Amino acid sequence: MLKQVIVASLWICSFDLGLAQDAHLNRAYQLMSETPLIDGHNDLPWQLRKLFNNQLNKVDLNKLETTHTNIPKIKQGRLGAQFWAAYVPCETQYKDAVRQTLEQIDVVHRMCEKYPDTFKFVTTSQGILDAFEENKTASLIGVEGGHSIDSSLGTLRTMYHLGVRYLTLTHSCNTPWADNWRVDAGSDPVQSNGLSPFGKQLIVEMNRLGMLIDLAHVPVSVMNQALDLSAAPVIFSHSSAYAVCPHSRNVPDEVLLKVKEKNGIVMVNFYNDYVTCSQKANISDVADHFDHIKKVGGAKIIGFGGDYDGVTRVPDGLEDVSKVPNLVAELLRRGWTDEDVKDALGNNLLRVMSEVERVRDNMKNQVPDDVPIPYAEVENPCRTSFGYTDAGAAHSVSTAALLLPLALHVSMFTN
Repeated sequence: MLKQVIVASLWICSFDLGLAQDAHLNRAYQLMSETPLIDGHNDLPWQLRKLFNNQLNKVDLNKLETTHTNIPKIKQGRLGAQFWAAYVPCETQYKDAVRQTLEQIDVVHRMCEKYPDTFKFVTTSQGILDAFEENKTASLIGVEGGHSIDSSLGTLRTMYHLGVRYLTLTHSCNTPWADNWRVDAGSDPVQSNGLSPFGKQLIVEMNRLGMLIDLAHVPVSVMNQALDLSAAPVIFSHSSAYAVCPHSRNVPDEVLLKVKEKNGIVMVNFYNDYVTCSQKANISDVADHFDHIKKVGGAKIIGFGGDYDGVTRVPDGLEDVSKVPNLVAELLRRGWTDEDVKDALGNNLLRVMSEVERVRDNMKNQVPDDVPIPYAEVENPCRTSFGYTDAGAAHSVSTAALLLPLALHVSMFTN
C-alpha cells in the first residue's frame, strides 16, 4: 500500500511539473506571436554553398534534413526575422573573397525569391515589422568578416546597396585594418593594435551608411575602440558572456557595461564551446548567459544569436531552430517578465536598428569617404596599384572621418 502511495505521489508531482512546463511553453508561444524573434546569425547560406554549390534548384528547403535550418523548423521555431550570414572563409582573403561574398549575398536573395510565402527580404527595422505582420520570416543579410570587402570602402558601399545591413569587422583572421579575436587567445599576432586608421574610417562610414557594426569576432581592443568611436549602437550578432565561459569569442563584463551605455545589444550564441567552454551544453547553460548579461547590463542589451548551421555542436534541447521556444520557456521559468522576454526576442534589436537608421539620417549631408587604404598596407601579388599616384604614400585620413564622431556626439545632446 505504501509503495502504491509513493508511486501515485511521484506521478502527481511529475504531472504538475509537466503542466508548469507546458504553461511556460504556451506563454512563450504567445509572446512570440506578439513580438518577432529576431536571430542575429544563421549560416544556412554557407551550408547551401558547401552542400550544393549554391545551386538552389537542387535543394528543397521544405525537405532538407541535413541542416539545423529548413522551412518546417523555421515555422515551428516561430522565427520572425533572421540575419543570414554572407560568410566566406579567411582562406579567400587577398584572393576571391569579394566574388564569393557577392555569391553568398545572391543566394540569400534567390532563397527569398524561391520561397516568397516563407521569406521576405527586408533592409529596415520597419521592414521586419511589416514581414511579421504578413506572417513571413524577415530576411536580412550580414557579411561575416571584414576580409570580404578587401579593404575597400567602395566595396562596403556596394554591399550595402545590395541589402547588407551589418558587417562583422573580422572573422578568425586579421585584416589589414583590424585585429581578430584570436589575438586575445594568443593564436594570432597583434597587427593593428585594434583598429588601424583605415579601420577607424570604416566605422564612421558604416555610421554614415546606416550599417550595423558587428563586434562578434573581434578582440577586446577593437570592442572598446569601436564602442568609443561609433556614433550609433553596435551589436554582437553571435557572442556570449565571458564571465560564464571565458572564451575569447565572448564578451567580458566591462564591455557589457559599455554596450549598455551605448544602447547596443549582445545576441547570445548557442555553440557549446562558447556556452560551457566544453563540448557539451544544455538549455539551462545557455539561459545562464542570458541571466548573466541581464544582471550586468540589463534586459535591454540581450538578444538571440544562435549561430545555427555555422557550428558543429549545439546544446541538448536546442538541436535546431525549431527548439528556440524551449529557451524562451526556460527564461520565463526563471522569472523573466513578459517585457524582458519581448525585449530579448526582438524589441532590443529593433531599437538598435532604428537608432542606427536615425544616425544615418543625421549624416545624410555627409559625403562618402573616398580616401583609400594606403597601398603599402594591402600590397600583395594579387593586387594592382591602379589609381595610386604614390603607392608608398603615408596614410592621410580624411578630416571628416576624424571630426565627425565628435560632431555627432555633440548633436545627440543638443537635438
